[in-house]
Amino acid sequence: MPIETKPVEDSVPKINEELAVGEDLEFQRVWWKIERAIWIFFLLLIIADVLGVFGRGWLAKAHKATTDQSLDISYERVERFNTPSILTIKLSPEIVRDGKVQLWASEALVKALGNQRVVPQPAVSAIGQAGILYTFPVTGQPMSVEFSLTPASVGESHVSFQAPGFEKVNLKIWVMP
Repeated sequence: MPIETKPVEDSVPKINEELAVGEDLEFQRVWWKIERAIWIFFLLLIIADVLGVFGRGWLAKAHKATTDQSLDISYERVERFNTPSILTIKLSPEIVRDGKVQLWASEALVKALGNQRVVPQPAVSAIGQAGILYTFPVTGQPMSVEFSLTPASVGESHVSFQAPGFEKVNLKIWVMP
């Protein structure tokens, strides 16, 4: 007896000679909403990064001065771990005493924010009173001091500056990984 053969037939129905795989329109609409939310999240993340929310941008830069204008500080409120930055302090002529300027900085400047260098070089640095007292010779006006920072730890750091006999300035700097 001869064996009867038949061509293999597809069990999946076809419409217009194409496979009909089915659809779940409600699932697709939910998926589109999730996709849109993810795209919006990443767009906002990129905009925040460009603006400096995570450091090195317009929003990361900060400026603070004492009410008596003895100290005027420019710094980055958001720093990056192990990344160099500059903190600049402009000193008013009123704090000059005997041709010298003294500036006290809390120990967080060295411990948490990793101060590497001070420009101009101080004539004297004295450790004590939970910080460092720098004494600079006055070379000209306007006088400014730059601290080169390389943060050594992640998290929030509180650093203070004060010219003896004048108002203290407290800064809050966030160090990102």
